[in-house]
Amino acid sequence: MSGLEIERKFLVRNDGYRRQAFSSSRIQQGYICSGHGRTVRVRIRDSRGYLTIKGPSNAAGLSRYEFEKEITLDEAEHLMELCEPGCIDKTRYLVKSGTHTFEVDEFYGDNEGLVIAEVELQSEDEPYEKPDFIGDEVTGDRRYYNAHLTKQPFKTWGGTSELANQ
Repeated sequence: MSGLEIERKFLVRNDGYRRQAFSSSRIQQGYICSGHGRTVRVRIRDSRGYLTIKGPSNAAGLSRYEFEKEITLDEAEHLMELCEPGCIDKTRYLVKSGTHTFEVDEFYGDNEGLVIAEVELQSEDEPYEKPDFIGDEVTGDRRYYNAHLTKQPFKTWGGTSELANQ
């Protein structure tokens, strides 16, 4: 898949996403290159590998160019060795809400306690139904970008997610 990625990002206020999820998968990812809003990411999702290139976000942080290609697991494992320090380890839950699917990421390791939900849209002003577990919107807040979390993990910034406060 490649093209324009339009998404909104939210903190999660409770663990209701777990019982509402129709699917979940374990994800590990690293960044070969990240800077100036551009990233080259390697991801292992369950037993499949992916290489993703993302461009800088627009001013609102809602959209950016994304190119993604599935690669072999062996290729992904080797490319992970080239990544910058820091790794993202998370479980992704998929939750249907209206006509959209929310991706809820529950982080581990240095980002333990952080839970973020994202919804991909066809346009920046497309309406969507928020599930009851959705909290404050953090779209455009770079602290919550995965590439940033590898450099400044959640445990180091003294912040808390809404779920961590429950």
